Amino acid sequence: MRSGWPRRVRDARGHSACRGIRGAITVAAAADQEPISAAVSELLEAMTVPNAVQPDQVAALVFTIPDDLGPVNPAAAARAIGYGNVPLLMVKEHGGDTRVGRCLRALMLVNSTLTQPQIRHAYLGGAASLRSDLTAGAQS
Repeated sequence: MRSGWPRRVRDARGHSACRGIRGAITVAAAADQEPISAAVSELLEAMTVPNAVQPDQVAALVFTIPDDLGPVNPAAAARAIGYGNVPLLMVKEHGGDTRVGRCLRALMLVNSTLTQPQIRHAYLGGAASLRSDLTAGAQS
């Protein structure tokens, strides 16, 4: 580490560290942006509320969308609900995991005092079957 650089990752004594919060939700069929906006809002709330995260604590937010969701933009939906200053990225799924159709996935990088085991992930709707080991009910 270079001299003078602030320490980014801190210890477990209540200091902030960058953590990842995973989330996924299935999206209702539609040809426009409205269902994706509702799904993004629900997903981001499920990811932030249990982890006590505010938008200004979010370092970056990455969405992945499969081909079966069509031409939607979850980043635009996130900007519309308060994530305008957060670096947002939307990428197409590579097509490897097709167990759950119409599944929007997200990875939120946050600055938090929670330890990684304390982080609560959000798998909603049909996406709950993807990672039952990471859902709130499965963690202690």
